[in-house]
Amino acid sequence: MLLEQNIKVHSYESMGTFDGPGLRLVVFLQGCNFSCLYCANPDTITCDGGIATSIDEIVRMAVSQKPFFGKRGGITFSGGEPTVQAKALIPLFERLHKEGIHICLDTNGSVWNEYVERLLQLTDLVLLDIKQVNDEKHQRLTGKSNAQTLRTAAWLEQHNRPFWLRYVLVPGYSNAEADIKALGEKLRGYKQIEKVEILPYHTLGAHKYESLGKPYLLEGVKENTPEQLDVAAALFKQYFKRVQVN
Repeated sequence: MLLEQNIKVHSYESMGTFDGPGLRLVVFLQGCNFSCLYCANPDTITCDGGIATSIDEIVRMAVSQKPFFGKRGGITFSGGEPTVQAKALIPLFERLHKEGIHICLDTNGSVWNEYVERLLQLTDLVLLDIKQVNDEKHQRLTGKSNAQTLRTAAWLEQHNRPFWLRYVLVPGYSNAEADIKALGEKLRGYKQIEKVEILPYHTLGAHKYESLGKPYLLEGVKENTPEQLDVAAALFKQYFKRVQVN
């Protein structure tokens, strides 16, 4: 029996519609092992900070919003990178399941240990962020290898755990036709991928870097044109049945 620990929470979003099916309570957790150049929440990267929140408090919030979830909604854990706190999340996920609440986990898939494996078994739907299939470009974009992320995708497929593939389209970094095709070829046979979500690159979090005293390293990279999004969607549709631009 795991001892319950507090969860480090950065912030919440009620009635979220972009992080899983239906209306959702989105819990943004503190701490991330990636340093994505385009991160919209750079203040969540450090494991220091956040508000230590009890499991009881998060369950209370989720249950209070349950009437709004309907048949498709629920709670989504995002970040930051939720699996950094996998051990503490396990008893929380178990409690949420007892309350009949659907759980999504938005993860980069790069953390792996016995706690992450158990957490994925308790997750109803994984939102798997694959930043780049090319490992060298992935390291340039995030500071880390994509090897474990791709192994996590394979584990989800092998263990019949449904997931959505999420792909941020960053001009000059992840929008090359060859890279999208390579990702499609690698995952095209995966039956557990319910949908591909293309997430347009945006600069909404750029101002946070200034407040943190850090440079925004993608200064000058423009947001996607409609044509870029159309091209990416058409490429993904060659490999996957459901493709959506968010």
